[in-house]
Order: sequence, then C-alpha cells, then structure tokens
Amino acid sequence: MKKIIAPCGIDCFNCEMFEDNVTEEFQARLSAMTKIPKEKISCEGCNDGNICLFLKMQGKRCKTVDCVKEKGVDYCFQCDTFPCEYLMPIADGADKFPQNIKLYNLCQMKRIGVDTWAEKAGDIRKTYFTKKMQIGEGGSK
Repeated sequence: MKKIIAPCGIDCFNCEMFEDNVTEEFQARLSAMTKIPKEKISCEGCNDGNICLFLKMQGKRCKTVDCVKEKGVDYCFQCDTFPCEYLMPIADGADKFPQNIKLYNLCQMKRIGVDTWAEKAGDIRKTYFTKKMQIGEGGSK
C-alpha cells in the first residue's frame, strides 16, 4: 500500500475513501448521500496535485495544500509559521472526520519522523475514533 500523507498530517492511506481501501459498500452509501456516481468515489490522497475527494466533490481547493506549495515545504510542521490557523481544531464533524488529529500527527512526524509515525498512524486514528473522553488523559492508553 502507498503511504500517502496529506501535508496537514492526515493519514490518507488509512482513509476509507483512499483508493486502496474503498469498498463497493462505502461507494454505494456515499453515492446515495451525494448523488455522485459510485465509481467516482475513490481518492488518490493529497499529493502529486491531488486533493481530498470531499473538497473535489464540492469543486473547492484545499487552502492548506495551496499554502504548503507556496511555502515550498512537504508538511506543515516544516513551515516557519507552524502551527497556524489552518490546523486549528474544530469541534464540528470531529466525530466523523479525523481533522482534529492533524496537529498531533504533525508533531509526532516532526519528533519521530514520517516513516515511524506512519507505522503508528492506524493506532492513532483508532484511538481518536474509539477512546472515550476522560479529562487529563487525552489519547493515553
């Protein structure tokens, strides 16, 4: 599997829309909700000029991807203004989308390296979506 990682720290390679992970069941479900033909529901991840399928479906650009290109870095953590408002956690949709793990992912990538982080990304995502909130514990085990 390709380890496509968005500049903002989202682990595209673990996303259920990513081309290596997408299932016909997911395509049918999302197609019913969005009226987009199910064969068009497959994402290549955020690199090599691609953007998140959610943005593409809306005809929008990713401001974070544009910023990273403008700054000449691969990941947000390499920027001299890291962290910036593009990485500000937002509560809306946090139960469905992994946007609030971006900052944690980027800090880990900076601290332990992208490859080592990629080995742990699945567990980070699982903790985000399954662990119950307990003040003072965060994602600790």
